[in-house]
Amino acid sequence: MSIKIGIAGPVGSGKTSIIEKLTNMLKDEYTLGIVTNDIYTTEDANYLKSKLDLNSEQIIGVETGGCPHTAIRDDISINQKAVLELEKKFNPDIIFVESGGDNLSATFSYELIDYYLYVIDVAQGSDIPRKKGAGLLFSDLLVINKTDLCPFVNVDLESYKEDVKNNRKNKPSLFLTNKDDKSFEKLKEWILALL
Repeated sequence: MSIKIGIAGPVGSGKTSIIEKLTNMLKDEYTLGIVTNDIYTTEDANYLKSKLDLNSEQIIGVETGGCPHTAIRDDISINQKAVLELEKKFNPDIIFVESGGDNLSATFSYELIDYYLYVIDVAQGSDIPRKKGAGLLFSDLLVINKTDLCPFVNVDLESYKEDVKNNRKNKPSLFLTNKDDKSFEKLKEWILALL
């Protein structure tokens, strides 16, 4: 039985690049499956198929045709079908289900996934943690991405961390950047602990 991990967050927060990096870190030890969601394209799936050393059939692009939230929270049938197809063909250890780009209110149905992480990035503004939103408040892990951009977007990282701590209470969060492999090792550890 696969462990299913949802990944949600606004457009451009780095969901697809996080999946790309995690897949490269995990693929030699674990069998993986990936489901991506876009409204009218399979753009993210096509990107991952071109970049990852995986059987292209292990990556399924879903076209939701409407609100990304609905396909991961309300009418999850199209995503469930993709997950079942991956489980039948490949029996993966881990399946990543990436939501289409959304706003701060997106959450996953736990009938679709076992755990989910919500991705925001510092370039979206220093007020994002204070704006809260269901994804930020209730996800199993909050990922704050692109921390290396703080100096360029006038975000004070220490204040940002304080706001995250205040709004997440005791729920875990992780600050991440592609420039620091150690931060991705922590994300990998979080995922492996779920296994």
